[in-house]
Amino acid sequence: MANVILALVGLAAAAVAAGLWAWRSFHPVSWWYVVQFPGRAVLAYLTWHHVASGCSLTTGRRRWRLTLDALPVVGEAARSTATVVQYRRRVRRVNVEKAPRLGLMRPTRLGWRVRVRLVDGQVPADYERAAEGIAHAWRVHSVRVVDVRPGRVTLWATMRDPLTEVTVTPETGELLKVRPGKLENGDDWVMDFRTMPHHLNAGATQSGKSTLMNAVIKGLAPQPVALVGFDLKGGVELTPYAPRLSALATTRRESVVLLEDLVGELEHRMALCRAHGARNVWKLPVDLRPVPIVVLVDEVAELFLMADKSEKDEIAKTGTALLRIAQLGRAFAVYLMVCGQRIGSDLGPGVTALRAQLSGRICHRVNDPETANMTLGDMDPAALDAARAIPAETPGVCVVAGTDGSWYRARSVYVSEEDAEAAAREYAHLAPAWGDLIGSSAPPASARAWPKAA
Repeated sequence: MANVILALVGLAAAAVAAGLWAWRSFHPVSWWYVVQFPGRAVLAYLTWHHVASGCSLTTGRRRWRLTLDALPVVGEAARSTATVVQYRRRVRRVNVEKAPRLGLMRPTRLGWRVRVRLVDGQVPADYERAAEGIAHAWRVHSVRVVDVRPGRVTLWATMRDPLTEVTVTPETGELLKVRPGKLENGDDWVMDFRTMPHHLNAGATQSGKSTLMNAVIKGLAPQPVALVGFDLKGGVELTPYAPRLSALATTRRESVVLLEDLVGELEHRMALCRAHGARNVWKLPVDLRPVPIVVLVDEVAELFLMADKSEKDEIAKTGTALLRIAQLGRAFAVYLMVCGQRIGSDLGPGVTALRAQLSGRICHRVNDPETANMTLGDMDPAALDAARAIPAETPGVCVVAGTDGSWYRARSVYVSEEDAEAAAREYAHLAPAWGDLIGSSAPPASARAWPKAA
């Protein structure tokens, strides 16, 4: 009988173990929320004082405590051969370590967030310096300081790196929205040109800059938008996507002419809005709304490099036109995606002025700190450090500026040139002819059938 009971207990334990293994393997999200996270939370709360002390986040306080003092006995007993000690308890003020108070830990799909109340004299930079130590103490992949508020910071812990493998589709089905990859918090990385109209994409060779461009082209190809390219590397980068492009400039002279056409189209749209009392093209009636234009610049440095003084006038015209498009484009549905390996102030004041208008910042691995500074220098210094730490063996990993004012590590999904070319050929019929797009008093027929933008 005892053997039967032991066998049944063993079978039950094996069944429970197999069930837990299957739960963890086939539904890791619920396993994390139900089993793993509560244990992690309890451990984090119990060890927080020791972790804060080891990371130099505690402060000294004077507190009343009951202490035990040892006092020698005076009189005849003190002159004897044996020493007599009398113990006395008393309440006194002593120095104690006080750890910052942890708030409620809130689980996420990849870890948790917890708000910490700063003790007197602390600043968020103290937690940024201690983030690596806290990550090792909590046995997590990383800890970041986010959502800084007066007297409080939020620590964001992630159990694993979600950027190891990225599998998303760039197409979103929404006008002027592209999903090029994933963010480090596990959310989709969505580029919304209506919310953040102009983007600066910096990265060295083999850093993933071209892959991101492929993802953007693949995501925009099925949408009713016009794509315009500037490729001063002889057209080798953007020519394969020519079926989907409404115009492509491969020399500086062609770039000047094409930019003049774009500025002229901006002025035409400006007059159209003024005639109908609209602040931007999205306030116009659907049948009068012009086609959105996304301008893709493959190598911005080539537009500003000057071999001799004879090119000075062309460079000045190029810089002025690009700056006008960046300043006025959002209201009139003309958007910029500017890419470059080398972006520095030495290219001239035109690059610096243009960079100030490009609110969307994307920085891949770069070869020089000046490019990283130009891309992310006006953001959190921690973003600059993160960009400089991108390893060469992780192409596609970058630091991006979010629409909420924060920065994130992200990784673009791998889109091969063949996939992007296939998308360009498949949706070539959506590319409006450049002659029909500019200088016309009404939008092309294809634009009139658009769904109303959200």
